[in-house]
Amino acid sequence: MSDRRPVYIVDGARTPFLKARSGPGPFTPVDLAVQCGRPLLARLPLKRDSFDLVILGCVNVIADEMNPARVAVLRLGMGDDMVAFTVQINCGSGMQSIDTAYRYIRDGSADLVLAGGAEALSHAPLVLRRDAVEWYAGMARAKGPLDRVTRMAGVKADFFKPVIGLERGLTDPITDLNMGQTAEILAHRFNISREQADRYAMESHHRLGRAQKEGWLEGEVEPAFDREGKAYDADDGVRPDSDMESLAKLSPAFEKPYGKVTPGNSSQITDGASWLVLASEKAVQEHGLKPLAVIRDSEWSALDPSVMGLGPVLCSTRMMQRNGLTREAIDLWELNEAFAAQVLACLAAWEDKKFCREVLDLPDAFGRIDRDSLNVDGGAIALGHPVGTSGNRIVLHLIQAMSRLGKKRGIATECIGGGQGGAMLVEAA
Repeated sequence: MSDRRPVYIVDGARTPFLKARSGPGPFTPVDLAVQCGRPLLARLPLKRDSFDLVILGCVNVIADEMNPARVAVLRLGMGDDMVAFTVQINCGSGMQSIDTAYRYIRDGSADLVLAGGAEALSHAPLVLRRDAVEWYAGMARAKGPLDRVTRMAGVKADFFKPVIGLERGLTDPITDLNMGQTAEILAHRFNISREQADRYAMESHHRLGRAQKEGWLEGEVEPAFDREGKAYDADDGVRPDSDMESLAKLSPAFEKPYGKVTPGNSSQITDGASWLVLASEKAVQEHGLKPLAVIRDSEWSALDPSVMGLGPVLCSTRMMQRNGLTREAIDLWELNEAFAAQVLACLAAWEDKKFCREVLDLPDAFGRIDRDSLNVDGGAIALGHPVGTSGNRIVLHLIQAMSRLGKKRGIATECIGGGQGGAMLVEAA
């Protein structure tokens, strides 16, 4: 439509991604959002209450931070009258925040929006088993001491052994497959070998290690400081010395003993946050902002949850067709690395003539995406995958990499648990 306004990305920042270890990490989702939000807002040439809206993606919202977008807004000093809401579409939540902001600005409902993602998977709750919940409920309904003693006799030892909520969250309730098992299905379907998956994982670590060493992430990552004053200034899950021999020693995580998906070639469980500032042309001129990129389009797709990892293939192809773009027109790709086998399956699907004809309605194979243009500085296998944040981070890093490498056009895309995919097309401003 000719009356749709251009939407610019004018700045952005993220925290370091911190690997979840033996217990809750130093930051909650809102802590993380505030840690990267403060320096970002401080360097913008505008007042904090100049925004029309704040949108934050978050999946594992903790009980003390209901609607974390609003809690973050108040802690960031953006004003009591600042409207803020949280969005959730599993792994796509951080991109959904951008997409929602993009549509608000494009259609004239807003001029300046702060869109982000925040996730602290290390704070995922422990939950009781269903029979334990029923037992506790029965105890609460007990009528008098004798009834309480009678009900007490029904207690079982495993009532006091909680389940990690994240395990349930990463299992699809329709197919009863966890996300790793869906990656195993794709590895089988597209003949992805264990060696191929491990090699891809090794390269992800090497690429991120190089990016850190060369200082390529300095304009993107803001240090985070915990309540004791300890500084966290870099992604800490990267293993720059990763090698094939070490990766080969790891056992399959989901389909023993012959599975291809291991802890070494899967994304890491991680805490992190990311923000982007989106603006209309009016806001750019009014506040003296400098556009980094323009959002050209976005697309969402859905498919069978058992093969959710192919989501990027569907949404990216459809978006490119709508915009009349060939594979050669895309200079850089950020495809979220949920699993190495999943990324490699997407690449294989694009090269598969039958798949492209039957699923994508293409006359021939889409073709090969050059690894030199894909995840050039590593991805979630080395960085980690804080699910509500990753979609935001890949857009932020895409525009940073495009600027550094002098590239014009890129696509950020990801698979989404539950059988969906999201993609965003951006161009250098």
